[in-house]
Amino acid sequence: MGVELTAFFSSGDGWAQPWVLDTELVESLRFGPPAGRTDLDVAIALTRLLHHDFVSHGTDGKGRHLDDESVPIVIKAHRAVMERLALEPPSWPFRSFDGPRGFGAYWRDNNMSGSWKARRDCIEQLLGPTRDALEDLQELEYERRFTKGPSGSFKNLIFAADGAKPHIVLRDAVNNDVEIVRNSDNCLVFTDPLPPHGLTWRQMVAWWRKKHQPDTEEKSAADALYRRLYRSLDSPPEQLVMITYCARYAEEGGFDLPALIPQVYLHYDPYSRRSGKQSGALYRQRMDFLLLAPDRSRIVLEVDGVQNYGIANPPDNKGRVIHTAVPRLYAEMVAEDRRLRLAGYEIYRFGGWELTAPDGKQLLEVFFTDLLARHEKPTL
Repeated sequence: MGVELTAFFSSGDGWAQPWVLDTELVESLRFGPPAGRTDLDVAIALTRLLHHDFVSHGTDGKGRHLDDESVPIVIKAHRAVMERLALEPPSWPFRSFDGPRGFGAYWRDNNMSGSWKARRDCIEQLLGPTRDALEDLQELEYERRFTKGPSGSFKNLIFAADGAKPHIVLRDAVNNDVEIVRNSDNCLVFTDPLPPHGLTWRQMVAWWRKKHQPDTEEKSAADALYRRLYRSLDSPPEQLVMITYCARYAEEGGFDLPALIPQVYLHYDPYSRRSGKQSGALYRQRMDFLLLAPDRSRIVLEVDGVQNYGIANPPDNKGRVIHTAVPRLYAEMVAEDRRLRLAGYEIYRFGGWELTAPDGKQLLEVFFTDLLARHEKPTL
């Protein structure tokens, strides 16, 4: 829910009940949403609050949050927010629960006294069009936010090769089926449907248990999966990225963070078809790390060693290997970055040198905190 219902209530004793309406906050909603929220957030929450409480009053009477004094305050705020959204507010035939102009009197006057269903239907007829209009606006807003993001449908994920690298071909260009024709035992292949809000560590662990350890409890399976992923890394900077991020899995709510997927050899979607390499061996773009974030972003992390932009010279008389920068290698790297960005991916590059510095771990911790905050699940 955009603004949780409890955001409109306060309690003087921690989590103690009962909650009481934060009248000052609700009054302020007539003039604008609270900081960090939108009018759409507020309209959805107020609609749900009013729907819940009037249905509750008309049926079992349990779980109601409002009283006859607070209902008009909420209705006024709701009307103001709807008008700011250029939506038609509901036309209320009552403005309270009880009394001569309350919901109780209304249902008695309209032959609903013996039917909870009739009272629920009454509230649905009153607030249903409002809810539907808000959901339509919510969908438009959601699509607007992601029109520049990747629009291809997720097909499969080939990653974490431990040993010889997989050889991948496009087996069926009509159905977009790919096949690993060599070294398939060395890599992992995720083909489960991708949830709407990214791929979490918990979902990855569930997949691992189903495929590899069906009789193992979640925590042990998570440990085994982590170790298997870690084995696919062969450089200390990449290992530091994995260790630093995955430490968050052990924190409260950590299993619901986006999974950090290493050594992704193919994230196949319609953008692969647009690369112009549709026959023979499929173009293979290996990414050091991939995150499928809850806001539907696809985030690529690259850790660059000197081999990404230079070639090694023969060792000098002290056995040291000096690399020479090669403009062609750098140009190829940034050209691929452009291609991925145009396909809707976000790319973040780290120099291996900066991750071997004493503050490398702290640098990554700050980066991941900021990155996860930027790509939180939408609250609409």
